[in-house]
Amino acid sequence: MDAFASLSTGFGLRDAPHEPVLLKEVLEFLNVRSDGIYIDATLGAGGHTMEILKVLEKGTGKLLGIDRDRAAIALARERLSGHEEKLIVTAGNFADIDALHAESGLPPADGVLADLGVSSMQLEDGARGFSFGLPGPLDMRMDTATGITAEEIVNRTAERELADVIFKLGEERHSRRMARAIVKARPIRTTTELAQVVTRAIPSRAGLHQIHPATRTFMALRLAVNRELESLDVFLSKVLDVMARGGRLVVVSFHSLEDRIVKRAFIAARHEGTVRILTKHVVRPGEEELRRNPRSRSAKLRCVEKV
Repeated sequence: MDAFASLSTGFGLRDAPHEPVLLKEVLEFLNVRSDGIYIDATLGAGGHTMEILKVLEKGTGKLLGIDRDRAAIALARERLSGHEEKLIVTAGNFADIDALHAESGLPPADGVLADLGVSSMQLEDGARGFSFGLPGPLDMRMDTATGITAEEIVNRTAERELADVIFKLGEERHSRRMARAIVKARPIRTTTELAQVVTRAIPSRAGLHQIHPATRTFMALRLAVNRELESLDVFLSKVLDVMARGGRLVVVSFHSLEDRIVKRAFIAARHEGTVRILTKHVVRPGEEELRRNPRSRSAKLRCVEKV
């Protein structure tokens, strides 16, 4: 476990759009049994959990669903109503998976899923501030009850530090130019304001982007606000301790920083003899899923089995 620890992530409930990414692959790698114990460490709208529960309803199995977003918790409870005997839902950060698992009273898990990133319901609610395409406050907190907002980072961080955040977490090569433009335009209060400032900061000779010019900056701010990579590190350092021997851990990541952390942690754990890696190569969505759900294009799945 030391190797894991040393490595450094406005609409009706039932109508909220959500399509779980890599659903078929997740279920195959988890190898869900009707009598098993499972943890969805990033519950979201409950898309993956719903399919797992369909199997558990046939036996004695149970599932613990965790999410730090209380709006997601409310949505999941509504969508998964009727499965209360099989499901425990709790609000919390998956970095605290050891304590949350202990509180649930469940035995060691036969499978754990962590689907990283932002859900459709978060992106499509302008009031949450995750999307540069929708007007809203610069919030970006997954847990809106605590922590600093993106607005505070944008308006209070020194230029050099802001450039480092955008470069390191967003992998944006124009980070210094963007940070300079942001500081000059302060105060910036809304998502659309920030998107306009960042877009204007891109040099004209940079040509057409395959992604929106604000994409990497918004991603960097989201990661910084929610300390997602730090939480992922801590989660990976603890998760095997709550799993049964033979249990499987499936992680779906959405950008290179996350995937790099997961890959290195899995390799380190294999060298220690605590896991067997089941995904020789990263698993990506197929063409059919990409056509159906373009947001899945950057998804990468990795899986290990505890030995």
